[in-house]
Amino acid sequence: MNNNKYKILVVEDEDNISNLVCTLLEAGGYQVISAKNCSSGQMLYFSHRPDLIILDLGLPDIDGTELLKEVRKDSLTPVIVLSARTDETDKVAALDIGANDYVTKPFGSAELMARVRSALRTSRHSSGNFSNGIFEADGLMIDYDARRVFIDNSEIKLTQTEYNIIAFLSVHSGKVLTYSAIIKEIWGYNDLGSIKKLQVNMANIRKKFGAKPGKKNYIVNELGVGYRMCERS
Repeated sequence: MNNNKYKILVVEDEDNISNLVCTLLEAGGYQVISAKNCSSGQMLYFSHRPDLIILDLGLPDIDGTELLKEVRKDSLTPVIVLSARTDETDKVAALDIGANDYVTKPFGSAELMARVRSALRTSRHSSGNFSNGIFEADGLMIDYDARRVFIDNSEIKLTQTEYNIIAFLSVHSGKVLTYSAIIKEIWGYNDLGSIKKLQVNMANIRKKFGAKPGKKNYIVNELGVGYRMCERS
């Protein structure tokens, strides 16, 4: 079973719409978390770092644009606005703030799912992944669309966090990424245990990859600085 599903945060206060959207996404193979107001949405965003956000604007506590602004302070996480506001000025304002797409209610299920797929594809390509969705290096193969990793054609079973680390390193293959840069990308925050948490995940990844001292390995630890993945072949 693949544990590396794309994670989508749905921020919507209307139960019938939230339930419909969550059901559609789960049926499409996505992992879904949901919130009914802006404050909860912010908390879930920073704690889960989803791959995409579907955001209502008319939330009961704070306007959804405030969450969009918060996300855009440090992230290119794609955001699809799902709103009953049909005025062109509202659409333009949301897009100018940083929304990737704007879908008005009522909406078609097939259209929404197509917009989700498009936003995830665009996000993957704009963050530096390769146009064919595949990374290859010396027997290592990463299928970004399926979120699966193989070494010499054998699948390596990774947790979602482990996969996210590997994908991030591969996008910047050949470059040393600092501990803080990796931590910010994966968890979105630093705390006293962040480096230890990263080191534990990296130890598990390297063990699964069959890393051995003195041999060429896919990931190199630049002591005191960060990690570097071997360059794409």
